[in-house]
Amino acid sequence: MERKLLELWVIEAYRSGSIGGGKARELLGFSTRLELDAFFKAREVYLHYDIADIEQDQQTIRLSSLGQDQGRFVVPEDFDRPLPEEILAAFEGNEA
Repeated sequence: MERKLLELWVIEAYRSGSIGGGKARELLGFSTRLELDAFFKAREVYLHYDIADIEQDQQTIRLSSLGQDQGRFVVPEDFDRPLPEEILAAFEGNEA
């Protein structure tokens, strides 16, 4: 009964914006965001994501464009060359 009341309180507090996902996860004892997302989805509680959030994400993407790092990373010429057999075998768990 106490757990059910806690869940109901967390759901309403999250829906109203009184608490965020991190606090909801902490209160419910979930260790990952995926657990919280599954909990909310099962109860038809959806993430807060409005036009302002979309605009902020777009701004973040513009500011963190990979193009800003152009010339900072070098891909070796042999990047596409197949791996040596012993490395492939070790990777696939077929070590001798």
